[in-house]
Amino acid sequence: MIPIHELQVVLLCGGQGTRIRDVTEDIPKPMIPIGGKPIVWHIMKSFARYGLRRFILCLGYKSWAIKDFFLNYHLAHGDLTLHLGRHNSVQVLSHPDLDDWEVTLAETGLETMTGGRLKRVQRFIDREHFFLTYGDGVSDVDIGELFQFHRSHGRIGTVTAVHLPGRFGEIELSGNEVLQFAEKPAISPGWISGGFFVFRREFLNRLSEEAGLILERDPLMNLASDGELAAFRHEGFWQCMDTSRDFQYLNQLWNEGKAKWLAPLPRRAVYPSAA
Repeated sequence: MIPIHELQVVLLCGGQGTRIRDVTEDIPKPMIPIGGKPIVWHIMKSFARYGLRRFILCLGYKSWAIKDFFLNYHLAHGDLTLHLGRHNSVQVLSHPDLDDWEVTLAETGLETMTGGRLKRVQRFIDREHFFLTYGDGVSDVDIGELFQFHRSHGRIGTVTAVHLPGRFGEIELSGNEVLQFAEKPAISPGWISGGFFVFRREFLNRLSEEAGLILERDPLMNLASDGELAAFRHEGFWQCMDTSRDFQYLNQLWNEGKAKWLAPLPRRAVYPSAA
């Protein structure tokens, strides 16, 4: 039996983020900062709270920016002495208690789609189960309960279902009559995919080698039609970073001390191991 903390988390970080170019013109979307740290760091930190520390990042657009962040992680956070001369050198005097993570940075292609990116990191996934999510959304989903649920139903995959955050005033109609008006409700009553998937490794064998393979189309649609995809309903916080408005909102939450995705965890039971 393998402890949950040995499982890997795959993050899709290769997209071009065209809808938020006013914020990301010079950096890839996963590097958009919240409180001075890239959103991908926030996502990884939310998994790390549950003991998960092995990450695979599927890179594409402006991949060097992400590589540079992790390659210089200790230098960026530590005290340094620079010896300038014939042989320049850097001495790290001290550094804070940094995250003890294993981070695989995988080049999956500039134009590759989500399913193609996942297929291209198959060789790095070495456990029977793995997590998968996008590099642009944060949530306070209970990762431990998500995995418990995944193990309990026995299907190949689990997707976290979330409510779409309310953006506009909602109205309930009967013909032309307005029965109810709600000014920007916190959440919409419908369900959407929030990412935060868990799969058995055999799901990877269902993926073709095509770079244009879109995970959210045939792979997940066929998994659902085969009765092999279950939904974990999450009623709590979830927010993606799709627009400059989302960027401002998430940074406002951080500045106000309301970053629910990194809130302290309550004391909890020990989660089951992964086979």
